[in-house]
Amino acid sequence: MEHTANIAIVGGGIGGLAAALALHQRGFRCTVYEQASQLTGVGGGLNLSPNALKTFRMLGVEEEVIAAGFQDEFQSLRNGETGALIARQSRREGVMEKYGAPFLTVHRADVQDDLRKHLPDGILQLGKNCVSVENTENNAWVTFADGSTVEADAVIGADGIHSAVRDSVFGVQPPRFTGCICFRGLVPVSAVEGIPEAKNMTAWWGPAGHVVHYRVRGGDQVNFVAHRDSDAWTGESSTQKCSRQEVLDSFAGWNPDLLKLIALGERHYKWALYDREPLKQWGRGRITLLGDAVHPMLPYLGQGAAMALEDACILARLLGQSSGDIENALRRYEDIRRPRTTQVVLASRARATQYHLKSPLARMWRDVKLALRSRFGRDKTTLQADWVYHYDVTAAPLDRPSGLDSTE
Repeated sequence: MEHTANIAIVGGGIGGLAAALALHQRGFRCTVYEQASQLTGVGGGLNLSPNALKTFRMLGVEEEVIAAGFQDEFQSLRNGETGALIARQSRREGVMEKYGAPFLTVHRADVQDDLRKHLPDGILQLGKNCVSVENTENNAWVTFADGSTVEADAVIGADGIHSAVRDSVFGVQPPRFTGCICFRGLVPVSAVEGIPEAKNMTAWWGPAGHVVHYRVRGGDQVNFVAHRDSDAWTGESSTQKCSRQEVLDSFAGWNPDLLKLIALGERHYKWALYDREPLKQWGRGRITLLGDAVHPMLPYLGQGAAMALEDACILARLLGQSSGDIENALRRYEDIRRPRTTQVVLASRARATQYHLKSPLARMWRDVKLALRSRFGRDKTTLQADWVYHYDVTAAPLDRPSGLDSTE
């Protein structure tokens, strides 16, 4: 069906590209305005759960994303200092039957490439730094740093945690520093021979921090992300380089095999983790937000990219059924998505507390409970996150808030 509405999407990350593809497939005219002068391979790994894979299925790129990623048989949880196995969850057996899609680990740049190559030429405009947006009586406007402007029937702010679209609509509201910094790096899988667990998806939990590693790029590289509670540095850029020794010093005393893996990183990067309090209102008039622009979250449920993808798909479905009433469709989208994303933001914060316990007694009690659940519980595939993974953007109802009921 051909739609006459013209949609401006600010931000060319995964959420913005997914929104463009979903809208293009429904016959909308849309343009993505990205501030970067070129899209590069910068970024790290993504841990994609079944709800995220179902968004790629709706977008028609699931097979390509799976081909670029890697599917582990298990995820192991280990003591970060001793290396002792705490628990193990299946990442394959029973997963498709239970959730309707697999788990996957993939490089962020590969996902962006798979989305971008399905967009027609001209939809993605680079070097367009949005500085403000505004509503007028029957449309919305975007103003860029170079002084140019564009008019659209709707504006979608997918421009990240420091969203200029959000600031224009609701005023400047600084994000919340969470007291955690992250380090990341990539290691060729050929370099980790002889290091136990290095090729397997493993989370290492220790005092005031944790490390997770998994394979990406079709299994050819091992991506590691090391989280540490600290307020000594608050820089946000995930492309800030740091020394190998800084990472190793931050995890001194942790498992020697884990430190060997970290030391093999070709380059090391660090950034500080920020989130925001959930908004009660996401947009006004013909302007709305999606992804990190509205609900940036800690990565401890692995749902940052997934929530942006879900936002994009639900928004496109609603606009496709809007019959020209764009403002109503935007408000319905916000009402539907707000409860689920709020719950994920808060659950991710709760996981941070669980993962980074400082008390040895509290960590021991946590590990015992997880070990018993892993061995004797019915849930062999998740850490009690069924309510996240069951969600299906193609079947989610559009007449009420959805995603809180794990039976959907």
